[in-house]
Amino acid sequence: MENGKRLYRSNKERMVCGVCGGLAEYFAVDPTLVRLAWAVVTLFGIVPGLIAYIVAAIIIPQSPYV
Repeated sequence: MENGKRLYRSNKERMVCGVCGGLAEYFAVDPTLVRLAWAVVTLFGIVPGLIAYIVAAIIIPQSPYV
């Protein structure tokens, strides 16, 4: 069985679906930085940023940890 890190949507750092919080936990950075980076990416192309967020919310599983 694989013993590496897994990417999950966050239960603790959740604003909408927990995608940015989960990415922040995975990369061990502040969730605010991930949210700001996502906002900047979305500003350059609103539709691609929103579609990417929705796809990530569907694909990334919810964290089994509380």
